[in-house]
Amino acid sequence: MRTAPRCLDAGEAALVVEFGDSVDPAISAEVLALDAALRAAPLTGIVETVPTYRSLMIHYDPLTLARAALVAHVEALERSAQESAAPSLRWIIPCCYAPPHGEDIAAAGEALSLSPERIAELHSGADFRAYMYGFAPGWCYLGGLPSALAVPRRASPRGPTPRGAVLIGGGLSLIGADPMPTGWYVLGRTPERLFAPERDPSFFVEVGDALRFEPIDEATFRALEEKSARGEMIARREASA
Repeated sequence: MRTAPRCLDAGEAALVVEFGDSVDPAISAEVLALDAALRAAPLTGIVETVPTYRSLMIHYDPLTLARAALVAHVEALERSAQESAAPSLRWIIPCCYAPPHGEDIAAAGEALSLSPERIAELHSGADFRAYMYGFAPGWCYLGGLPSALAVPRRASPRGPTPRGAVLIGGGLSLIGADPMPTGWYVLGRTPERLFAPERDPSFFVEVGDALRFEPIDEATFRALEEKSARGEMIARREASA
């Protein structure tokens, strides 16, 4: 039986609408359905909405919009929002798992008792879903990681990852945009830029889209990297099955 979401305060100017406690496509669909409903029927005073794995954060101006009015609006929309768990779009993202780009794939293999080749095979064979952006601009968090790749994050963060790093950690995968320290394992690297401020839209992968990674070799990576540096989009878009 479906339970009603919880409305929780996050400070004095944000409301978190929480739909569940797990990484689940159906919960994500409910989050996105409410987000779409709010954008279709906005209230004056709502500043921004931020979808996550299991909740929607609504930033608002409490001097313009009363919390009680916002909660009532959310509850009315949530009851009528229509969600769809199936992504309508799938992106094919090229990824080079070979050295030097897969700089942690051997270490992940030791932790998981898998060869680097098997890790690349499992990762590129999975269907992922973009659940949220977070941590830094363009960092796209993905669900759908095969259970065999559910390695815990490192006890201590490693040095800055390269731009376009493809990582796993804690049962999830993600694509990093700019270099950052992280405790996740770098399996490979994509020459595509998920965040390009000069491009419209700056983030071409929408939350709720599906993704697959396409293995490429070093020579292909370099050729695609040159295209990406010239502003070309190298990820492919196709209708999701």
